[in-house]
Parts: sequence; structure tokens; C-alpha cells
Amino acid sequence: MESEDGVAPTRTDSVLVARFGAAHGVRGEIKLWSFTADPLAVADYGPLESKDGKRQFVINSLRPAKDFLVARVAGIDDRNAAETLRNVELYLPRERLPPIDEDDNWYYADLVGLAALAVDGAAIGTIAAVHNFGAGDIIEIAPVGGGKTLLLPFTQAAVPAVDVTAGRVVVVVPTEEDIPPLKGEGRSPERSGGGQGGVGGNHE
Repeated sequence: MESEDGVAPTRTDSVLVARFGAAHGVRGEIKLWSFTADPLAVADYGPLESKDGKRQFVINSLRPAKDFLVARVAGIDDRNAAETLRNVELYLPRERLPPIDEDDNWYYADLVGLAALAVDGAAIGTIAAVHNFGAGDIIEIAPVGGGKTLLLPFTQAAVPAVDVTAGRVVVVVPTEEDIPPLKGEGRSPERSGGGQGGVGGNHE
């Protein structure tokens, strides 16, 4: 799958930890998807920032719902105000997050800029960004030859190996034969282990 847009700049000094969704109710609450290992912990690190660092958001309360969190944000008092935050990605400065000691865990921000290689070692491109639109993590790869970026699910099947120290990841680009028909019975790839976005899991 290819992106129609160009590659957006990614903040390497900050880590993507959450994303706002749609308004929830009429009193200013808003859906929130947390990418930290403990989803509720996203409210414990202080004010969250927009991607460009120009806006800050203080979460006054956070509660779990069916498959997302519901947040009350300082200064957001009605549904209209909450809707203006839809799809805003939320970041934290790296220094506010605990260091990662394990070799098989990483912050997703650390994946940006790594070389993306095929299983046979052929160069495919460079990781431009890691996204989460609510249905799972996705890596965006800028191809070696330029052009539209490639989007792949960040799963064990599509990304079988990650080596931040060596500066590379191994990816499996699907062929047309690998893509199931719209009404087929093919199974969806399973999520890889570990955290959901702020911290990646191991790919053993």
C-alpha cells in the first residue's frame, strides 16, 4: 500500500505516545488511543505536545472505554472544542520518558531513519515514520528510488527483524499473490509482542 502524500517531518527528540480521536459525548470529553505499554500511564508524564511542539495538552482525567480511553483535557469544555482535536498526535520530550535498557525494546521514534532491507538483504528504503490510526501500528518507508512511500503493518509477519543498534530492519513486502481478495478467508497478521507505539516489542 502506498501513501499519496509525501513524507512528513518526524520529531526525533520526542516520542509519539498517544492520539486523540473523535469527541465523546457533549461535555468536552474526547477519545484517546494511548501507545504506552501501560495505556493509562500516558497521563502521568505531564503535558503532552502536538507534533510541531507548539501546543500543549494537559489531561485532567482519563478512563478506559471499550477499545480506547476517554480523556478530559484542560480548556476543552464542549463537543465542538473536542472535535477540533480529532486525530491530533500527542508527543512527549524524550527526556521525560524512562530509558530503555533491553536490547529488544525501543521507542518507535528510534526506528525513524533506519534502513529497511528485504529478507535477502536488498535495500528497500528508509523508515520515514511510524503511525497508528487506531487499527494497529504502521511503518512508512521512503523507497530507495524515491516516489510514493510504502506503508506496511508493523507486525511480526511484515517486519520480522528489528536491529536498532545496527541501524536496520527487515521487512517483507507483500506481492499481489499475498493480498487476499476482498471477500476471501485469509487471516489478518497478528500483532507483534511488546508495547503499542511509544515502546516497540521484540521481534524474535
